Amino acid sequence: MIPVNSVLQVGHFPEVMQAEIDRRLTPVQLLDANSPPPAGNFEAILVRSNTKLPESLLSQIPSIRLVSTCGVGYDNLPLSYLKKQGIKATNTPGVLNDAVCELAIGMMIGLMRRIPQSQEHVKSGAWSKAVFPLTTTLAGKTVGIAGMGRIGQELANRLLPFKVKIAYSGPHEKPVPYAYHPDICDLARICDVLFLTCPATSETDNLIDAKALRALGPHSYLINIARGSVVNETDLLCALQQNVIAGAALDVFNNEPNLNASFLSLDNVLLTPHIGSATLETRIAMTNLAIDNLEAFFKQQPLLTEVHY
Repeated sequence: MIPVNSVLQVGHFPEVMQAEIDRRLTPVQLLDANSPPPAGNFEAILVRSNTKLPESLLSQIPSIRLVSTCGVGYDNLPLSYLKKQGIKATNTPGVLNDAVCELAIGMMIGLMRRIPQSQEHVKSGAWSKAVFPLTTTLAGKTVGIAGMGRIGQELANRLLPFKVKIAYSGPHEKPVPYAYHPDICDLARICDVLFLTCPATSETDNLIDAKALRALGPHSYLINIARGSVVNETDLLCALQQNVIAGAALDVFNNEPNLNASFLSLDNVLLTPHIGSATLETRIAMTNLAIDNLEAFFKQQPLLTEVHY
């Protein structure tokens, strides 16, 4: 049982997620993370991974001992401060793998087969005047995955039935039956499609830059379902405008939701509004795992999905 008024909910949660929160606990809400905290002896914070949690807020609530993040990413948490203060953190890995991988596959096929453009070709009446241009087959291609973690491995499992070869990169070789390339440019050079599934860290910041995009080449595609910070957007825009790569499918951006307007005029992109985990079933599962971590904390039990930093 989570004590009443012991949890501070920071930021807005969508209606379906808020309903689960209200069903299982009674938090105090602070919708603006940059506002002064309400009075109370809070021991835990519940926050979404897309909400930046300021160190200045935490410093005003010295009683906080846990931050439960609803989402896989924890790049919006002040990790150095948490570590210094001995504050634990949890996230919600695993439960969103299916939804994220489903979207990734859909984005890949939509990009390569130009499904949005083909629909417009039909709806605009252009079909009666000209056939739709030929597109690209996935079968027989080499697919690279930058980040062979939980999502990367599940994505690879879904890709195999498409008759592709799989290779990957990351800081360490994993016990998986795919070719390992420590250097991202070496991986990009052999790929027809490159997925980004790595976490947002200082090591992956601007991982995909002009050099990596040139290595990917004019017949290959980039798909980012990781974080916007993994890609140098200026370099990517230049690569797309100059056909350095064939195209890109992007679910994440540097300045969400106010993405660089230059993306909107390009015909070789497929853009989605950070909806990797945005299914009803997944968001409910994420919320419940975040609350399960809160319950474990208050029962003084091991945290289910602790972030180790």
